[in-house]
Amino acid sequence: MTRKLRLDAVLVQAVIAGALSFAHLHDLAAAAGQTGWKAWAYPVSVDLLLVAAWRRLRNDGPSRLAWCWFLIALVASLGANVATAGFLDLQHPPAWLRFGIAGWPALAFLGGTLLAHSPTATDHDHEPEPTTAPVEHVPAEPETAPEPVPVAEPEPTPALPPAPEPAPAPPVPAALVDHARKVADDHHARTGTPIDTDTLRTRLGVPAPMADAIAAHLT
Repeated sequence: MTRKLRLDAVLVQAVIAGALSFAHLHDLAAAAGQTGWKAWAYPVSVDLLLVAAWRRLRNDGPSRLAWCWFLIALVASLGANVATAGFLDLQHPPAWLRFGIAGWPALAFLGGTLLAHSPTATDHDHEPEPTTAPVEHVPAEPETAPEPVPVAEPEPTPALPPAPEPAPAPPVPAALVDHARKVADDHHARTGTPIDTDTLRTRLGVPAPMADAIAAHLT
């Protein structure tokens, strides 16, 4: 059974773009003084680093390491395409271009090594879990109920002595009551407030029990 080859527009476009980028990188390296097989090795190094970084991103997910080297390789490829479009005089390349071309092999080697040998998320997932010794279950001893503590009965409260009966109010003469009422009316007229027992006792000059009895008659 023979398979029919079907041309894919995306595949054709990728082949054309890769060939052009490959040629631009070769021309830039040759202009910077890398002749012979070395000029052809530069585009291979840039494209391999770009593919390795992209493969790391697809397989292991986004990471700073993969994005860093992917952007470095992409800038190197785009820079070669732009530089060979007439923006630089390739007959007399500047010193910084020679410096970058000469230092690229060491940079690409470092990037490829880090992408190939740095740990990934999959490696962490397959790490063996630490084993712990089984913990023996010791049956708990049955708890014994605590012995009841004897509670002392409260002592009877001694009865309080009966309160003394109030002394009977002393008798008050009617004339003293009339005089006290005049004093109370005069106090109320001057101050606007009823007279209190202390003031009444002071104005009449009688003892406190007598003043209380007189005040009881005035209410």
